[in-house]
Amino acid sequence: MFELQTFALFLAAATIVAVTPGPGIFYIVARTLAGGRTEGLASSVGLGLGGFVHVLAGAIGISALVMASAEAFTALKIAGAFYLIWLGIKTWREARVAAPTEVRTTGAGRALREGIVVEALNPKTAAFFLAFIPQFVDTTVNVALQFVVLGTISVALNTGVDLIVTRWAAKARDGLARRPTFIARARQTSGAVMCGLGAALLAARRAN
Repeated sequence: MFELQTFALFLAAATIVAVTPGPGIFYIVARTLAGGRTEGLASSVGLGLGGFVHVLAGAIGISALVMASAEAFTALKIAGAFYLIWLGIKTWREARVAAPTEVRTTGAGRALREGIVVEALNPKTAAFFLAFIPQFVDTTVNVALQFVVLGTISVALNTGVDLIVTRWAAKARDGLARRPTFIARARQTSGAVMCGLGAALLAARRAN
């Protein structure tokens, strides 16, 4: 299906994109600091599943339709941004505790669902797949299948990096958690990061 040289170039480019710090990595760090390794891992998987939604949408042309409509793009952008901001505010408010033992985490199941929603409602992810993957697709073969294969590989690379980041963030959290106010401050930081990401997404402009 793919020429060896083209596929090797795709893997190199996709790997560079995966390891480059971006909103996804910052979101994973924020969730891990707030809820620990389990929630961080669940959020990583959630983002991966949410990314795969865009892969399927791109393969069947839905993402292209969204990108062609300013109104649809704006609605999706605003929904995703406000959802992320809401998560940040909620995390900040729940951080006001006297000791780490009093911190209430969201749980792995909820972290997974929130990760899916955050990524699935991110139009910048749709824009990325539509701009990146077609460069490596052979239009003389099954384009939809190629899109799905390359998109799945890209999502897998991103998720792999997120899992590694989760491990590092969890170690940092465990090492500092002995300090009485660390968890509360970490959750406040996490909330601020998520609000910042939501604001940045809200300010994003429709790609030309």
